[in-house]
Amino acid sequence: QVQLVESGGGLVQPGGSLRLSCVASVNIFGRYTMGWYRQAPGKQRELVAAITSVGSTNYADSVKGRFTISRDNAKNTVYLQMMDLNAEDTAVYYCNAKWASYNHWGQGTQVTVSS
Repeated sequence: QVQLVESGGGLVQPGGSLRLSCVASVNIFGRYTMGWYRQAPGKQRELVAAITSVGSTNYADSVKGRFTISRDNAKNTVYLQMMDLNAEDTAVYYCNAKWASYNHWGQGTQVTVSS
């Protein structure tokens, strides 16, 4: 059973930065596409960024140029560096690991952007 544990969320002022981390309980990065999703109150969960097993990345248009997804295979960890945050980035951020029919989620970490 794959477990994903997120950390790094919190309260930040507009224009600030945060780095989210997601640690996997087993070494899955060789096969899985890792992604960060977010869900704001009253909205559907949406893909923020993803990185494939070979390192290809894609981003939601709303975060391009501000967010960067990366991973450290040796640490079984995927990161989401978030810069120039604004109120619209406020949401619960979830880590996801996907491969074939396997689809795993973390418990989520709250990010709140407010002055």
